[in-house]
Amino acid sequence: MFRSRVATLGAAALVLTACGGGGGEAPQKKTELSLYNDKGAWTKYFDEMGAVSKQSIGLSIKPTGYTDSAQYQAFIKASFRTNVKPDLFTWQTGGMLAEIVKQKQVADTSAVWQEAIKAGDLSQDLMPYYTVDGKQYCVPMNVAYWGMFYNKKVFDQYGLKPPQTWDDLVKVADTLKQNNVKAFYHTSVLFSFVWFEQLLAGTDPDLYDRLSTGQAKYTDPGVVQVMERWKQLIDAGYFINPGDKTDPADVLKNGKAAMVSFGSWFNTSMASRSMKAGTDYDFFVIPNVNPALPKTSMIFESGPLCSLTKAADPDASMRYLKWWTTAEAQEKWSTSRGDVSANPKVAIDDKALGAVTKDAGSGEYRLVNRYFEATPPPILTAALDGFSKFVTEPATYMEVLQTIQQAADEYWSTHQ
Repeated sequence: MFRSRVATLGAAALVLTACGGGGGEAPQKKTELSLYNDKGAWTKYFDEMGAVSKQSIGLSIKPTGYTDSAQYQAFIKASFRTNVKPDLFTWQTGGMLAEIVKQKQVADTSAVWQEAIKAGDLSQDLMPYYTVDGKQYCVPMNVAYWGMFYNKKVFDQYGLKPPQTWDDLVKVADTLKQNNVKAFYHTSVLFSFVWFEQLLAGTDPDLYDRLSTGQAKYTDPGVVQVMERWKQLIDAGYFINPGDKTDPADVLKNGKAAMVSFGSWFNTSMASRSMKAGTDYDFFVIPNVNPALPKTSMIFESGPLCSLTKAADPDASMRYLKWWTTAEAQEKWSTSRGDVSANPKVAIDDKALGAVTKDAGSGEYRLVNRYFEATPPPILTAALDGFSKFVTEPATYMEVLQTIQQAADEYWSTHQ
């Protein structure tokens, strides 16, 4: 599913530009900003944003998109050591953001945040995800609430309705299995963590939080029980082959699996395949595994749009980040992709996602930081490898947890 060719060409272009640039020339004021991103499939939407920003603030953007996360991260980190920098780039919050902030590579956006919150363009609740040592860095490129996308025609065919409890969800999976339909999508690459985070957050969100801060171990009984439950779901035959390379949007469209768990940004993939929300597919909040929890746990993520400390034109880059938070920009950004917005002023057309956004903002759900951002990078690397092994060899779950915990012990021994 990844296109390394895009990344190779992007890296080559950077090297050539670096070699050809005159080191002693005075910096020029920019009218077009380069935007390197790990959202290669979103080039169309970035182009549309560039056209709007050109008219609004006199700055356009030129996106260069990657589809391989590891190659993208390596490219951005390599750019820190060159004379030519990306004007803007996407990243992750949590440990990955803190890592490059501590290297003094990311521009401080505290003033942008203060102004946007005062204007009602950003929520105070988002600020902690972008705060490192008391200052803010980057702005939200997007926000996303995670749940279950489902093929509405498949559900209708077998008389199924969105589940209200975890037991209901298992009954839906059973009914689909009896009719030779795989209930769930999962994968052994990159997003191998999805079911781990959902099961743990829906069982014991406090344990989930303790795990992300080193106050709990991957070998603790509560984590082991989650892996055993995950194994039971796999052994029951509810999932498609994790090695299947079919794009998850196509999996849902063609009914290879009836349900796909992803963030609200997955709406963009469905819309690009001419699937209509409410008719061809829909979305529901995944019920807690533990019905006694006071609130339904909902996985939440927010992806940053950043500028480097040593950007070629810092004023232009910061002006673009400021504009990005406005209702004008976010209206276009969310509408074009059919997704939710970080700006509270922007209405959501999709009824299901609109209801989730409203309820999440009112405190009805317990928002749980996505595992990819909540977990320190060295532990995350071990976990992604481990979960990838587990989904293909479910009996190895204890070996997997022990290996991840070894990485966690090494990390937390030198970090508070």
